[in-house]
Amino acid sequence: MPNTRILVVDDESIVCESCKRILEEEGYEVEVALSGQEAFEKIRTGLFDVVITDLKMPTVDGMDVLRFLRKEYPDVVVIMITGYSTVETAVEAMKLGAFDYIPKPFTPDEVSVVVKKALEKRVLQLENLYLRQEL
Repeated sequence: MPNTRILVVDDESIVCESCKRILEEEGYEVEVALSGQEAFEKIRTGLFDVVITDLKMPTVDGMDVLRFLRKEYPDVVVIMITGYSTVETAVEAMKLGAFDYIPKPFTPDEVSVVVKKALEKRVLQLENLYLRQEL
């Protein structure tokens, strides 16, 4: 997708910067937020195709970000990342509408593959919406 915008949300700046580097090398436009609260501000002021959010963050966590996006911006594809990978949290995130779940530590390839799959889903959603409007 041309001009694909991705927001990476994690309270660890090294995770944000590594994701940003990986994704910018793929040609995506990437912004970072170091908290859930900062993510809300960035989401309200700009459109994103994909949001990659850490699950465990102080105050506003990744589940809060996911719930907010599902309610306010349901077309945004959400990918969860976490160092606290458990079956229960993965299932809960997927039930709430997360596209996928990446456990830390992750490789650049893992991030790239999941984002590509997420964008394929987004393209299909947009095509579906366009076709419905045409009918």
